[in-house]
This record gives sequence, structure tokens and C-alpha cells, in this order.
Amino acid sequence: MAERIEQRLEDRIPELEQLERVGLFTRKEIRAVLRKASALEYKIQRRALRKEDFINYIQYEVNLLELIKKRRARTGYSFKKDEIEHSILHRVHSLFNRATGKWKDDVQLWLSHVAFCKQWNAKHQLSKVFSTMLAIHSNKPALWIMAAKWEMETRLSSESARHLFLRALRFHPECPKLYQEYFRMELMHAEKQRKEKKEFEQAKMDLGEFNYSEEILNGEMARIVYRDASQKIKGVEFQLAVLSIAKLFDFTQDLQKEILESLQARYADDPLTWDYMARRELELGSLQPTENTTKQKKVSEMAQNEERCCAVFDEAVRAVPTEDMWKCYITFCLERYNRKTNSKELKQKRLERTLSVFSKAHESSLLSEALYKQWLQLLLDSNLSEKAVEVAEAATKNFSQSVETWQMRLQVLIQLKRDDVTQCFEEAIKHVKSKGTLPLWTLWVEWSEGTNSKEDTEALYQRSLHATTPAESVTVKEMYLDWTYRNCGYKKVKRLFTSLCENRPFSLDFFMKMIQIEKEQESCKMLHLREYYERALREFGSTNIDLWMDYIKEELSHPQGKPENCGSIHWRAMKMLQGDLVEDFVSKYTLLQTGHL
Repeated sequence: MAERIEQRLEDRIPELEQLERVGLFTRKEIRAVLRKASALEYKIQRRALRKEDFINYIQYEVNLLELIKKRRARTGYSFKKDEIEHSILHRVHSLFNRATGKWKDDVQLWLSHVAFCKQWNAKHQLSKVFSTMLAIHSNKPALWIMAAKWEMETRLSSESARHLFLRALRFHPECPKLYQEYFRMELMHAEKQRKEKKEFEQAKMDLGEFNYSEEILNGEMARIVYRDASQKIKGVEFQLAVLSIAKLFDFTQDLQKEILESLQARYADDPLTWDYMARRELELGSLQPTENTTKQKKVSEMAQNEERCCAVFDEAVRAVPTEDMWKCYITFCLERYNRKTNSKELKQKRLERTLSVFSKAHESSLLSEALYKQWLQLLLDSNLSEKAVEVAEAATKNFSQSVETWQMRLQVLIQLKRDDVTQCFEEAIKHVKSKGTLPLWTLWVEWSEGTNSKEDTEALYQRSLHATTPAESVTVKEMYLDWTYRNCGYKKVKRLFTSLCENRPFSLDFFMKMIQIEKEQESCKMLHLREYYERALREFGSTNIDLWMDYIKEELSHPQGKPENCGSIHWRAMKMLQGDLVEDFVSKYTLLQTGHL
């Protein structure tokens, strides 16, 4: 092994001598490079190889290349690249090849090699990398697409890109993304040929052996790809994706028409088809010439375009009366309403249209829970509070088991300061199952704290403790403890704490809150703190290091503390803590003893 490493280091000497000779590196720096290279070489020649060692070696070589590049830029010396950079580049490629050969499944390693080749313009090497990578990772469409794009955009070889796509489709015959990118590539190829032909014609050059097929120029290859794909891949999403790609090219009108006709024929009952057809009216309106038009006329044209869209949507909800179809319609209306405009008239028209569509969807009983929430928000933003109350009530009738819907209705009532808030809370608790009602109880007690008397709020807290599940009652206990301290004082909160401790479960914050309350008292008693810490440790002592450390610190720092207790607390912690926590506790305790914590 040592002989092999010495040989590799000797192979470096010519490039290092050149670096010193041309003044890019000093002799001291050359020695440092040799020392570092020797250490890195030994690591990658071990019997038990580690991926990190290869990555570190590659990173060092890349940093060296970057440093040489900066030194060249600073000194203006641009010669001897074959003897210096090319030698390092060859070594990096060799390291990458060894690493990817050893860890074939690591895609990120392959992609790092690809990125390095692109950065240093190593086209020939990159071609080899892609070839090897795709032979191993043929099950990843994204890698095929990356390779084909590079062939098309960097090497300008549409033939190679086409060959890669066809190979990829043999492995992934039903991959939508592959077909989309193949379709795009064929259109780019057609556009490239059209530009070439136009330049030849403008220069009045004899085309000679260049034979430009009219079919290819008109995107016939892309049409073949589309037809093949549409037989294998079902779904309107693919059709729309291909159509959006075709619209990027100005010679694809016939192709767009074919895709559109196929879309309407095969997916007439799909909401996305209608959504596209409706939004298309906006695009068609924007294509009309708008020269010498006033702002008022532009607003009028925009309103007319939107009306045409809504006419299509109205037809759509009659033809396909589903929740998804109404969602598309409402989403469109909300998008138009949220668009900025200086015209108050247009803004008002958009608002009225949106509210009208919400109402129609509600009357059809095809409004989802999420859309009810958006409707309510729109009504509140528009100061239509009475209508908001009606809509909130309707939402809870349709989704009577939903905690979120009741919460939404209650928030509306609270925001509007209505008198029937308590009645609504009672109705909500009656309809919703006990599990998952915590948000309702939390909202109720928070509202009660600012509205009702102390007695009513306390009674509500007691009621919520019994109504919620044990896991949910943990949060209520924390809130109850905090409210009692703020409103009833220390003695009451201490009695409450003792009472609440009779029923598990607890949270750590519940105990820490009580410890904090005790510390805030003028006559803070260590006896009480010990009680609270001991209670907390019974529940969380096996999993929480900080709790033990806080207890020890309290004994050391409190005026009534007993430092001699720290030893027994330490011993108990060692017995109770689980797994690796013991080691972490020992480290922290040692730091505390030495005054570093």
C-alpha cells in the first residue's frame, strides 16, 4: 500500500513543480499540498473504505483547482494548463470513478460528478458518466431527463437526446414527465431547424445538402410523441401539461387545436377541462390588440373577458355538478377578486360575483368545509357580518361533526360580540364527540376569562377537565393553573395544584409553571420547591436530564437549599435515567461541579 501511495505522490510532482516554477504557489505551499495529499491518499487506500474520505479528498482537489484559478486571474498567467489543471482534473475524475464504483446506489455522488464535469466543461467525461449512471440507475426518470437535456442544450445533439428519451421510455413506458420532456425536445428541435432555415434564406445561401423536412419544421415529430403518449397515459393533467408546452412555440397552432379537441372529447366530464376552457377566455381576450385604449376601456374589456369566463363556468356547473367543479369556479372568482385594480366598479363587480357563486354552491349543497371558511372570511372582510353569521350557522348544519367548523362559527360570533355565544358553545359540545373537542373548550374558557365572572370561568374550567379526554386535559390543567394564579392568588393556586395532581396525566410544563409561581413569591420556600420537583421527577425523571439538573442547582443556590442533598439526587438520577441519558447527565453534572455550567 505504501508503495502505491508513494507512486501517486510522485505522479503529482510534475504539476507541483510547474506551479512553483510559474509563480502560482510558493515552495512552502507546495510542501503543505504534498503533506495533505499524503494524508488523504492513506485514507482512501485503507482496507475499510469510507465514503467521507473520498468526498473530503475530492473537495480538497476542487478547492485546489479554484485556488489555482484565482491565482491565475490575479497574476494574469494563463499557460501550462495541460500540465497543471488537466492533471488535477484527471485525478478528480479517477476519485469519482472509484467512489461511484464502490457506492453505486448513492445518486448524490453521481450527481456531484455530473456537476463537477459541467463546471469544468468536461463534455467527453460527462458523456461517460451519464452512460454509466443510467446503466445503474435506469429506474429513475429524472436522470434520463437530465442526460437528454444536456445532450440537447449543451451538446446541441437532438439525435442523441432523442435516442436517450426512447431508451428511457422502454424502461418507463407510462411516465408522464418523460413524455412531456420528450415532447418539448422535439418542438425545440423543430424550432431550431426553422431558425436555421430562416437564416439561410435571409443570407440567400444555397441549402445544398441541407434538407429541411416540412413535417419536422411543423412539429410532426412532437405530434407523434403526443399521440403515442395519450394512448398510454390517461388523465387530464397530462393533456394540459402538454398543451402548455405546445403554447410556448409559435408554430404549433394545429397541434394545439388537436390537443384541445382530444381534451374536450375524452375528458368532457372532468372539472379541470372546464376550468381550462373557462380560463382560456381570458387569454383569448388578452390577445386582441389594445393600442390607443383608455383605462376605462381596458377595465370594460377586462370585465367582459371575466363575464365570458363565468359564462363557461356556469355551463360547467350545470354539466358537471360536483364539489370539485364548484371549487374550480370559486377559486377562479377569488383569484380575480384578489387581483389589484384601481377601478372600484370592477372590484365591486368581482366581489358580488364571488359572493353569488358561493351562495349558488351552498344552495346546491356542494360547498366543501374549506370553502365555507373562505366564504366567511370574505364576508367578514367585506363587513357583511349578518350574512357571515347565517353562513357560519349553515356550515355547522352541514358539518355538524367538525370541530373546525364549530370553532369557525364561534370565532365569528365572538368577533361580532353576539349574545348567543354561550348557547352556541353548548350546541357545539352537544354535537361534537368528546374526543378532539379541546380546541372548543380552549376557545370557550379563553372567551369566558374576558367576559364572564371568576365563578363562571372556574366552573367552566372544572367542567372542561371532566369533558375532555385524559390526554387533552393536560392542556386544560396548564391553562387552569395559570388563570387561577393570575386571578385568585398564590394560596388558591397551591390548593388547585394539589387537587389536580390527583389525576394523571400531566405535562412537564404543568410542574414547571408551579415551580415558577413558587419562585415568584417573596418567601419562596425550598420545602415547597422540593415537593414540586419530586412530583415532576416521578412523572418525567426517567427521560428528562434538565429536570434533575435544575433540582440540583436549586439545592445549591436557594438560601434554604441543602447542598448535601445533591449526592443523593445524583445517585437517584443515575438509577432512574434510561440509556444514553445517563452519560449525558454525567457530563452535565461534571461541568456543573467544575463551574462550567
